[in-house]
Amino acid sequence: MQFLASVLCLIATAAQVIDATEIYSCNATVSCPEEFPCCSQYGQCGTGEYCIANCNPIFSYEYDACLPGPVCKDISTKFDNYTSKVANINTYLGNANDADWLYTGTILDYDDEGSMILAMPKNSGGSVLTSSRDIWYGKISARLKSSHLAGVITAFIIFSGVQDEFDFEWVGADLNTVQTNYYWQGVLDYHNSANISTNDTFDSYHTYEIDWHEDYTTWSIDGVIGRTLFRNETWNETLQAYKYPQTPSRIQLSIWPGGNVTNAPGTIAWAGGEIDWNADDITDPGYYYAIVNEINVTCYDAPSGTSQNGSDSYIYKNGKGFLQEDVMISNKRFYLDTDEGTGLNITAGATTSSTVSSSSTSHNSTSSESSTSHISTSITSSTSHNSSSTITSTAYQNSSSTGDHSSASITSVSKSSSSHSSSRSTKTSSSTTSRLASANSGSLLSFNNIIIFFSALGLLL
Repeated sequence: MQFLASVLCLIATAAQVIDATEIYSCNATVSCPEEFPCCSQYGQCGTGEYCIANCNPIFSYEYDACLPGPVCKDISTKFDNYTSKVANINTYLGNANDADWLYTGTILDYDDEGSMILAMPKNSGGSVLTSSRDIWYGKISARLKSSHLAGVITAFIIFSGVQDEFDFEWVGADLNTVQTNYYWQGVLDYHNSANISTNDTFDSYHTYEIDWHEDYTTWSIDGVIGRTLFRNETWNETLQAYKYPQTPSRIQLSIWPGGNVTNAPGTIAWAGGEIDWNADDITDPGYYYAIVNEINVTCYDAPSGTSQNGSDSYIYKNGKGFLQEDVMISNKRFYLDTDEGTGLNITAGATTSSTVSSSSTSHNSTSSESSTSHISTSITSSTSHNSSSTITSTAYQNSSSTGDHSSASITSVSKSSSSHSSSRSTKTSSSTTSRLASANSGSLLSFNNIIIFFSALGLLL
């Protein structure tokens, strides 16, 4: 079997949400219009947050409509009582000095294990945790427990705006295998996957590491290398290029419903079957979940010969190439004043007294702002799963089948109300009354009434 991890979003129906806004998508055949110049990671055109965090310069109106990426910073994050420090993507305008991590979906403090839960309530699209800064070569490790049961996928990836990617991925129906993969600029190569054996990824914490160098990359579990990829193995004679992930990337951890009934048959089969939205987990604690305990990031030096005119951000020199040699380090600003801004007009919508502050990432904001007027997406078959055995480029799912497009949530749980010590096949807990607590930390992305996005990737051919 061969597995595919890719990079676009399966877009949910938008008609019931956006009244008069024309809707556009961006992909290899169509770029964003000037009015909505930024092509987001999810294949949608807009301003504001669409220009931040893996904005795709290739499909944007102009390559520099995307904001520069904040340079890498060594961080060690223990997710003990940490949700208050995670910024909601809906209100985030790119100032990486305000928060190390961003989220969409539902995150919860799990006090008993000093960890944080990425939750997937019934009929939702799951949750994503993403870094606020890029990494351009470095070592990334995550100590975590995957989710479990058929149809539930957990992922730990690094992913760039031009769709370079390395990943770990867990299929909930197989808790003794971890899948690995890599992609270069979103090219769907079906020969890049490999599995690593481990044990009980749901009940036991393991430390998963991607060690990304300019000339090779390793995937490790608990300090043992399970796979090595050498750059020189990826040379493509036709393109005269190494098809090796090589551009500044964000770190993402996620849970998503690969087995949702609306997905393609091949995706559902790869995910271990259809997801059971009435499973014991949905009764108690009230959601499927993955648990992250710690993430460590060590940044490596930029490649020899890298152009440098500052130390704050990564940019592309021009719109002609998007390889390692086309990246430079600059002092260009990587945040916006308002959600009307873009890399082409970074201060759009700002008054003379406007300043970016930590309030731009307030975790208690309930404002939906005017961001729905700054998006423009198109529902096209180019971003949906092909129902045949040939799979189109799609890594992100949605919760459109349920009508439950709730605000992003933060809360906390403890073992007294719900147990996270479970068997491989079922959730066991003496409590049947603990449920996901409601919270109002702001809506998802800037169009929460349309979609819940989540990161991860994986399809069966």
